[in-house]
Amino acid sequence: MVIERFKEDAASEVYRRFRERGRMMPAGLDYVSSWIDLDFKICWQLMHAEDFALFDDWIDNWRDLMDFEIFPVRTSAEAVELMNKKL
Repeated sequence: MVIERFKEDAASEVYRRFRERGRMMPAGLDYVSSWIDLDFKICWQLMHAEDFALFDDWIDNWRDLMDFEIFPVRTSAEAVELMNKKL
C-alpha cells in the first residue's frame, strides 16, 4: 500500500504530469487501484511488485511533487491462511 501526500498546491501538476507521461512505473511494478481524498491531498494506491526496489525507481519520478510512505500488505485471505497455520 502506497500513501502519497501531495506537496502544497501540487495536485494540478501531479495530474498534468500523469496525463502527459502516465504513471512512469518500471516494468514489474503493477498498479492495482487507488483512492484520492476529497481535498486532493492524499492518494492511497494499491500496487504489486516482487522486487521492492522498483518502488524507489518509480518514486524518483514523483518525489518533487509528493511524499511517499510504503507499507507491505497482504490480503485478508492470505492473513487467515497464515494465522490458521499458527492456531
